[in-house]
Amino acid sequence: MSVFSWLNAQLLKMQWLWYLVEQLVVKVFRLSMESRIGESVHFFIYDVIKIFILLSVMIFAISYIQSYFPPERTKRLLGGIKGIKGNILGGILGILTPFCSCSSIPIFIGFISAGLPLGATFSFLISSPMVDLAAFMLLISTFGVKIGIAYVVTGILIAIVGGVIIEKMKMEEYVESYVWGVEAGETELEEMTPKDRIEFAKGEVKDIFGRVWPYILIGVGIGAGIHNWIPQSIIEKVLGSGNPFSVLIATFIGVPIYADIFGTIPIAEALVAKGVGIGTVVAFMMGVTTMSLPSLVMLSKVIKPKLLGTFIVLVSIGIIIVGYGLNAFSALLM
Repeated sequence: MSVFSWLNAQLLKMQWLWYLVEQLVVKVFRLSMESRIGESVHFFIYDVIKIFILLSVMIFAISYIQSYFPPERTKRLLGGIKGIKGNILGGILGILTPFCSCSSIPIFIGFISAGLPLGATFSFLISSPMVDLAAFMLLISTFGVKIGIAYVVTGILIAIVGGVIIEKMKMEEYVESYVWGVEAGETELEEMTPKDRIEFAKGEVKDIFGRVWPYILIGVGIGAGIHNWIPQSIIEKVLGSGNPFSVLIATFIGVPIYADIFGTIPIAEALVAKGVGIGTVVAFMMGVTTMSLPSLVMLSKVIKPKLLGTFIVLVSIGIIIVGYGLNAFSALLM
């Protein structure tokens, strides 16, 4: 356990980086770590560098794995499995795709046009933006192993249950008719060499990093502001355990925000430091990543209002249940 603790502290939490940034703030910027400005500058620099390092490494590793599961192969895997097994596989495959919710929708269209079961496709659509391995590693580095595992497991459960219910409701008629007519096309899968996979992974790092870095900077900036400038009493009044509606508020605060989970983790870190329950924070992160307004607008062009409303209700209920559940068992997780 001592070896694991050391690895966790140095590789994931990057305590060495925390110390180096402290020296930078104190000796170069001449700011006191006891001041709000000093703490804010330290929070911002440390979190940005830590997230950028972890994100680059994890996206490279995940993309290398993902190279074995291109969309065409994923279609074939999901197409051959019916029932709840398809939902489980769809939810699990979602964690191998480091996409935001808007990026997942074109793949969703491709799966539907290929004739994949609607429920399994929705399981993929829910889990893809909500849960991925890079987010898992960042959550571990910030909140610990238990929280990371709880987030991934509950996220996959929401995806599986949501997909199963949609499948049972037989809502295929509420998918826009043009989606069924999109040419799926059968393409021959080319086997990639190790060098090809490395180049693919490098390209994914560049592409995804290029899309998410502004949200990371914004998220860390907001986190630094919450951490050092907003009084704890205000945060606790709105989102603290004393407010029975805190999970509901956090879930629906997250909906208008368009950000990747990597940009929400620094905000979550600051909220936890201010006494907000871990379940409330998880509900906020899930709401941001899965039901942002831009992604819902895009999805509304693909599915009809009744199916869109069903999707929103099912995911919202799932997130709220997870939020209150994690708050109830927070003593076991923190």
